[in-house]
Amino acid sequence: MADPQPAGMTAEAYLAWEAEQPLKHEFVAGEVFAMGGAPERHVTVTLNAASALRQQLRGGPCRTFMADMRVRVEAADAFFYPDVLVTCDPTDHQRSEHKEAPCLVVEVLSPSTAAYDRGAKFAAYRKLPSLREYLLIDPEIGSLELYRSDGQGHWVLYPHEAHEEVVLASLEARLVGAEVFEDAPPGPEPR
Repeated sequence: MADPQPAGMTAEAYLAWEAEQPLKHEFVAGEVFAMGGAPERHVTVTLNAASALRQQLRGGPCRTFMADMRVRVEAADAFFYPDVLVTCDPTDHQRSEHKEAPCLVVEVLSPSTAAYDRGAKFAAYRKLPSLREYLLIDPEIGSLELYRSDGQGHWVLYPHEAHEEVVLASLEARLVGAEVFEDAPPGPEPR
């Protein structure tokens, strides 16, 4: 059974509390939010994207993580669990419980999180100086929305359909839509 969350929790208190919890929680400015499980399509798309990135980045300075690795956004006083993240920062390689300098974050959308992932969560992620690209994958409609930073605080949207290839300039990598949606074709989630 989870311990009740203390009100007005600090980031340090959150990390200590979270280590004792049976479920994952995200942290934003003193509040924690339980993370629910994900349906099969969400998990499959996440695994496909992470696997493709890991394969392409193998042997280089960048590392790919999925689902259980936290990202610390200090400027937003937040910890998130993105579906996939890639960091090339040597300092991040020394951190085992969270990363602070991802260059790519990928979120797989669900009906309950899509507005948050596009809005408040993206606003927080944009406070990461290292972040160059933010990819939103919508498994229901089969879209891949790539937001790329110009390094000057502006973000440009590059929309892609399920059959298209997404070029990740920050990593000199590519994600092929057909591979991302392999074994998880777009459409309503089966019940």
